[in-house]
Amino acid sequence: MLTTVCLCNLLSIGIIIVKINIIILINLIYVAFFSFFLINNKSFADKSVVITPRELSTFKECERCPEMVVIPSGKINYKDIIVAGSKSEFNQIIIDKPFAMSIFEITWSQWLECVKQKVCKKIPSDQGWGKSDLPIINISWFDAKDYISYLNQITDGNYRLPTEQEWQYAARSNTKSKFWWGNALKKNYANCRVCGTKWDGKQSSPVGSFKPNNFGLYDMNGNVWEWTSDCWLGKNGKKLQKDKTKNSCENRVIKSGSWYYIPKLITPEARSKFPSNLFSYNIGFRVVKDLN
Repeated sequence: MLTTVCLCNLLSIGIIIVKINIIILINLIYVAFFSFFLINNKSFADKSVVITPRELSTFKECERCPEMVVIPSGKINYKDIIVAGSKSEFNQIIIDKPFAMSIFEITWSQWLECVKQKVCKKIPSDQGWGKSDLPIINISWFDAKDYISYLNQITDGNYRLPTEQEWQYAARSNTKSKFWWGNALKKNYANCRVCGTKWDGKQSSPVGSFKPNNFGLYDMNGNVWEWTSDCWLGKNGKKLQKDKTKNSCENRVIKSGSWYYIPKLITPEARSKFPSNLFSYNIGFRVVKDLN
């Protein structure tokens, strides 16, 4: 009788131990999964707002020409994009047909070729930072137009400055986040006053120093402001002029922010103005080309 009772007790204890072990195992699996989720939560958030880059189509018309990438047609509806602290000048942007945009900001090397051909009229100050692959600076809107004239002379033409909508569409590159890489500022993703680079608040960086956006464009956030073809019309309710390259505009829209400015000003929607006939060590440009 005693032996039977002992065996029953041992059997009960064994069942209890097995149940406890199963519960512990389930809890361990739960904790492991939850920890994995927490660790990767930020990347999940970033991936949820960034569309996978498409296959890029690039070309370069001559050795001295800027490398170009084809920007696909498409649409941005800002009703579908809610980004804290970033307001668009436009309710929607519609790009009816593809166009090409220079992958990098126009560099000193490219500018000096234009000077050599006596189309660009000046060699501006490089602020003591050097030249080569740094973006050209200290050039006015009219100076940028000289470079475009040069490009149209040595190619089959159709180069120009981007409109603000084209620039903004290309900078956003099919994303819905504050920056193309996500909503949070990341170290060494752009050059601005507090972007975590060795150039922050000091000077421009060589073009292509950071990763490109989903359209294959470099430095669309920070480094230097970039001239657009659009007139700055402020908030007076006037419609955009049909001829956005009209030379009578006092101020032109500039985009991108720069090494000198805070992250708030390097989003695709951020904008500022600058007199067309003046120049700054904060301003450069890139070009677009109409595709036949």
